[in-house]
Amino acid sequence: MWFFLVSDAFTFSSLLIAYGVMRHRFTEIWPKANDVFTHFPFIEGHIPLAYVGLMTFILIMSSVTMVLAVDAGHKRDNKAVAKWMLLTIIGGFMFLGSQAWEWYHFIHGTDQGAYQMFDGQIARIATDPSTHELDMNTLVLPNGEKVSGAAAEAIKAKSEHIHGANMIKNQYGHPLFANFFFFITGFHGFHVFSGVVINIIIFINVLNGVYVKRGHYEQIEKTGLYWHFVDLVWVFVFTFFYLV
Repeated sequence: MWFFLVSDAFTFSSLLIAYGVMRHRFTEIWPKANDVFTHFPFIEGHIPLAYVGLMTFILIMSSVTMVLAVDAGHKRDNKAVAKWMLLTIIGGFMFLGSQAWEWYHFIHGTDQGAYQMFDGQIARIATDPSTHELDMNTLVLPNGEKVSGAAAEAIKAKSEHIHGANMIKNQYGHPLFANFFFFITGFHGFHVFSGVVINIIIFINVLNGVYVKRGHYEQIEKTGLYWHFVDLVWVFVFTFFYLV
């Protein structure tokens, strides 16, 4: 398990380093997470990173319940192991559901969208930095320059109006931002999903008394290592992708 985790850590490190290099290269046109991830269920308005913060809290709490499951295993308390494993599984599903919700809004984008110019660059609709209200008559060019009036209308007339993001187009800025977002968070989400599946198998074994018969709960410790690793990786993804 430790060999696997170390090799996986190199993989995630490579992805985050590549992300950092590309962001540094295209600093002027790189989207800001505060302007992209602003949605929160049932709440209207601009709430930067609130939802991804909630996702992080959910995953960290699932790591806490996994610690309690391992501790219960040391005490040979099968009933407590089952309880904490179930809560860990629920936390994993909540995180995956939240990630799917975030992907949906990222792909769908805002109703106003942006304008992809003939050279592939994105002209974003300007926002008031104090109120975050959109100014539909003003565009922000890739170099940060703001244009309005006839100049803005000329750009709109010659540009493609796009919404949301995919692997080719991104209303928020450089398409590489979307590429890294889908790959890094998707790769991590796959790890979380795999961990949830493993936890379900362990949970079923606990209910069937498999580890009581074996006389030890070593398998839960191994699973716990993997789950803590997944949580730790998300902390780095959250820090480098959303906060920095």
